[in-house]
Amino acid sequence: MPEQSLDRAAEPRIRMFGGPKMALVPALVLVGVLVWLSAAERANLSSFWVGGFAAIVVGLLLTRTPRAFAESIIRGLSDSTGAVIVTAYIFAGVFGSLLAGGGLVNGLLWLGVSAGLQGALFTVLAFILSCVFAAGTGSSVGAVLALIPVLYPTGVALGADPTMLAVAVIAGGAFGDNMAPISDTSISSAYTAKAIMADVVRARLPFTLISAAVTIVVLAIFGGGGDVSGNRIDVVANPWGLLMLVPFGIVIYLAMRRHHIIVSLMWGSLSAMVIGLATGLMKVTDIFSIPAERGESTGLIQNGIADITGAVVLVLFILALAQVLADSGFMGQILQKLEAHATRGVMGAELAIAGITMLFTVPLGANAPAILLVGPTIGRPLGLRHNLAPARIANLMDCSANTVFYMLPWHNAVIIWYATVLTTATHYGLPMISIASAFLNPYAWTLITVLLISILTGWNRKYASVNNAIPQI
Repeated sequence: MPEQSLDRAAEPRIRMFGGPKMALVPALVLVGVLVWLSAAERANLSSFWVGGFAAIVVGLLLTRTPRAFAESIIRGLSDSTGAVIVTAYIFAGVFGSLLAGGGLVNGLLWLGVSAGLQGALFTVLAFILSCVFAAGTGSSVGAVLALIPVLYPTGVALGADPTMLAVAVIAGGAFGDNMAPISDTSISSAYTAKAIMADVVRARLPFTLISAAVTIVVLAIFGGGGDVSGNRIDVVANPWGLLMLVPFGIVIYLAMRRHHIIVSLMWGSLSAMVIGLATGLMKVTDIFSIPAERGESTGLIQNGIADITGAVVLVLFILALAQVLADSGFMGQILQKLEAHATRGVMGAELAIAGITMLFTVPLGANAPAILLVGPTIGRPLGLRHNLAPARIANLMDCSANTVFYMLPWHNAVIIWYATVLTTATHYGLPMISIASAFLNPYAWTLITVLLISILTGWNRKYASVNNAIPQI
């Protein structure tokens, strides 16, 4: 996506009735629909499409140059940033589907149950398993949906505190979303900052590992105290599922070796298929088959792509609206004000990037869209003005986007987490928890603290060089 400049503020490509600030109205329409659906507990990615469509219609009604507005929308939809992000989402969706289909959940569960862990130790294990699963698949929601139904009843039966056990799973999901090079936030932050993914992951490790370590301590202290029942919940556990960690390792290794994320995901998916077929964890028909009836799934590849369709369409709407904000001159005005009043030093610039990203996640039901809005219009331009390394810019956005997002009760991840816990608790007759329990997420709180310390002290801050200015993920 074209970078925002101060010149564009003086000569915008599109003109709005009432001036550049009116270009914010379409974005507010989108946010309004997201908040409305979330408050009504009807939030899902596909329902958010209506907000994107309504936002574009409202923008066309408010612009004095409808043709230029339409061309701006097309530029946003067709820009190379969106193309790479969408492609990476598709490959990541297939990869996650193959890992789940190969029994990664069963393998992780076998690892914990066979060790005989109880009480707080099982709560810590639940966090670690959620971390591994979410990092491997790039999906916090996937970790919640896959792990809660087996870890929650098993953990409660083994003496774990129900509230902290449930919180441990969503905390692990936040870690995976924050850490995984294949997560939507990692892809969005790296590419909008034009950073190399390997540099992003390396620079982010101190933030994620410190936050995870503190989370483990908190869960070890407060995660137990329940009664160990004599009747352990029956679960399907299979140690062979741990072989699906090999494809995960391959993706991480290749990404760290600076291979393109799409290439890394391709080899990860192929290795998952080979391992799955060779060990009997998968059948060819699991991966692809002609369905018995029209409309049924053809297998794991189709399921993986279908699972991210909602995110892809929403991303396209967000990219289009971000282009409108840039072409109207609105973001140029914001950048001027930030530069003049709030970002006279590098610390102020970093506070602005992280703070605005976090602020954008509050009303939205998804955190990657917040990064997509902030990255090309404020994050990268403001960071480059202070010579910040692209990886640093990406991590300021990514870390801030994975904090309050995993605590607020109207966000997709929290809603799905809570609904899954309630469904599981009802099915097994286990204790209910409150959705407000999400505010106890120790990973999110620690990440906020670590990020703030980094900004205020300059710890882990990197500046731009020729080598890390290459726009590659």
